[in-house]
Amino acid sequence: MRKKLFSLAIPALFVVAVAVSCKKDKPVTSEGNEVTTTKDGNQYTVDTLNSKVEWKGYKVFKSESTSHFGTIKFESGDVTVKDGKLESGKFVADMASLTSEDLKNDADQLGKLNGHLKSGDFFEVEKFPTASFEITKVTPAVEGDYNTLLDGNLTIKGISKPVQFKANVSVKGAEVSVATEPKDIKREEFGVKFQAPAENGVIKDEVTLQINVKALEKK
Repeated sequence: MRKKLFSLAIPALFVVAVAVSCKKDKPVTSEGNEVTTTKDGNQYTVDTLNSKVEWKGYKVFKSESTSHFGTIKFESGDVTVKDGKLESGKFVADMASLTSEDLKNDADQLGKLNGHLKSGDFFEVEKFPTASFEITKVTPAVEGDYNTLLDGNLTIKGISKPVQFKANVSVKGAEVSVATEPKDIKREEFGVKFQAPAENGVIKDEVTLQINVKALEKK
């Protein structure tokens, strides 16, 4: 299958605002009275060397489909643990680190795809160097393969939207891990609307994101 450069839009992880408002498309600030998380408890710092966002985007042709997948590193982040349970958290992604993994052995195509994704057609990394996710509510899950529901605000290109992730959260001594279920995000809701000419295939609106975070207790 020929490798084709395509545009996808990975939701750039993650937020600056804070709580989910009654209007689902308008997050409130951390000073709003709808915030359900606090900073009370023990503080943990995201281990940026061992944490990442994994993404996957799709392009559909008349007779086939292709996908690209890769990673985004975190610039910073922190979580709070209270009474042995995750209380809150904020993760900031370094959009300049966005890269494709499936093209890592093809330097020419890798450079073209990464450059296109970071350009004004997609994430405008020069103007929006970070993306973020800030947790606004943590709810234990009683059914399914994931033990926690994480409600929060996802911010990409300066646009914040409430998003819920299913996640497995583990608090063990001085370490916290958060691993979310793969989640489809609609890129166009975050201002990523680029489409190539029809003959080059249709870029799907949905982009799959998965967050993997390891955080260490502050000494």
